[in-house]
Amino acid sequence: MNQNEKRLFLIKRLLKEQPRYNKIQIPVDIEEQKTMLRSLMNIRMPDTVDDEFLNVQDEYLIQVNSEKGVVTLSDMEEIQPDVYIWKGDITRLKVGAIVNAANSGMTGCYQPCHNCIDNCIHTYAGIQLRLTCARIMEEQGDEEPTGQAKITPAYNLPCDYVIHTVGPIVQGKLTKEHEELLASCYRSCLEIANENGVETIAFCCISTGIFRFPNERAAEIAVKTMKDYKEKTGSSIKVIFNVFKDLDEEIYREMLR
Repeated sequence: MNQNEKRLFLIKRLLKEQPRYNKIQIPVDIEEQKTMLRSLMNIRMPDTVDDEFLNVQDEYLIQVNSEKGVVTLSDMEEIQPDVYIWKGDITRLKVGAIVNAANSGMTGCYQPCHNCIDNCIHTYAGIQLRLTCARIMEEQGDEEPTGQAKITPAYNLPCDYVIHTVGPIVQGKLTKEHEELLASCYRSCLEIANENGVETIAFCCISTGIFRFPNERAAEIAVKTMKDYKEKTGSSIKVIFNVFKDLDEEIYREMLR
């Protein structure tokens, strides 16, 4: 099967799982098909699926991720020894681990085609990631506490692992507790990365989006926690601050120059 055939196969299989969508027409336009496939993946509850589906999905996503352009450490700017800044889509990074700003349910974003990092990571990793996260949460027996971290395989992403952490939500005034919880997110991610032999970790800007943590203060906490951890432990892990907005790039450059 070529990519078009794989995409149609996946759409038809996902529609078949959802009887209420049986009468939906599959669009002819390729971009609309891509949107439909992503939407169906986003709303799918964590569950097993047969090997045929997984093989087609994996082949399809590996090519999609390759076409987006894989980014390695050599493509990034080393702004301090073992510290890098890179602006762009975190799902393109071929590194040891990327950090996902997750919600407390830990199974991804269910809003079709939402542009949050949680949605993007789950979309391009494949449906296996949601099931793995669901199993972790079932074993845990409760929602994920803010400030901790879990590690999973990255499946079809170019990185080796995804580290999931739940950042603090700022409602109203920023408090000391918010700051301590955010620092705990960065520290927990570094700890679990080192425990699993990860040599390079890419951090997104945890909590600065819809969780409303002030960007500049979040960056200060991220940089300080990283430096304190490396100094205290002697860790040689390479840290990438992955930003998406011009504002965050300017903040990190000023902070790390």
